[in-house]
Amino acid sequence: MNPTDPSIIHGVSRLQAWSDEQRRAGKRIALVPTMGALHEGHLSLVRLARARANRVIVSIFVNPTQFAPGEDFERYPRDLESDLAKLRPLQVDAVFAPSVGDLYPAGPPTWVEVDGLTESLCGRGRPGHFRGVTTVVARLLNAAKPDIVIFGEKDYQQLATIKRMVRDLCFDLEILSGATVREPDGLALSSRNAYLAGEGRRQARALSAALVEARNAFESGERGVSRLLQVARQRIEKEPLIQLEYLELADAESLGPLLSGAGIQRSAVLAVAATIEGTRLIDNTVLEVV
Repeated sequence: MNPTDPSIIHGVSRLQAWSDEQRRAGKRIALVPTMGALHEGHLSLVRLARARANRVIVSIFVNPTQFAPGEDFERYPRDLESDLAKLRPLQVDAVFAPSVGDLYPAGPPTWVEVDGLTESLCGRGRPGHFRGVTTVVARLLNAAKPDIVIFGEKDYQQLATIKRMVRDLCFDLEILSGATVREPDGLALSSRNAYLAGEGRRQARALSAALVEARNAFESGERGVSRLLQVARQRIEKEPLIQLEYLELADAESLGPLLSGAGIQRSAVLAVAATIEGTRLIDNTVLEVV
């Protein structure tokens, strides 16, 4: 085996034993949870983990409980060997690749739910999604026993929800976030980008372009919620293949929607979700009030 190959661990008890051994040796452990199909966005999180910890675990698990009926669970890209090839140069110490049975033992499940933050934005159109996310992340944290866990800012609502769960359930760890990584034309990197091609891929860049135009207006002094949404919406509506699910300005902390007739008085997140030729994409930008 190449010395840079990570240890491949499947069972929860084996990962717990591995982490216990590292902790006894005084090592600081970072966990980067993923669903595989790794891209530069994921790898940037792994590099952050490598810079902040002595040992790095990357979990690769396509979590069935965060997919609603009719979503792309069955066709979600899975290629463990390709993922391992991308991780080798980054000196990952362990890859946790559990089965569904490893993380969801037989019998009625125990769920972890976060109220409030999960009811807006993606939560409205994907019932049960965040319950699946928080449940699997809680199980991954108990399996890996990390000192640090790292998530990307592209999934802003997910990041906020996990921060709340970690706080409320008293997990003894630090959460770090990594900035959204983008294609040269601005499209936020996502494993689902692989579904896009041709004209659909070209039109997809309007999502990030809309956020940039609204942020530019904000930085030029515009504070009206309706006006900022209008700027972003006008850019998206130029592309007929984009089916907009939501485009919203929400409070950056509570994720509650800002009233259309109001002005931004504290930091807000401008978030968008849309479907292009059957592919669902999300993106966001934070408008900071200092």
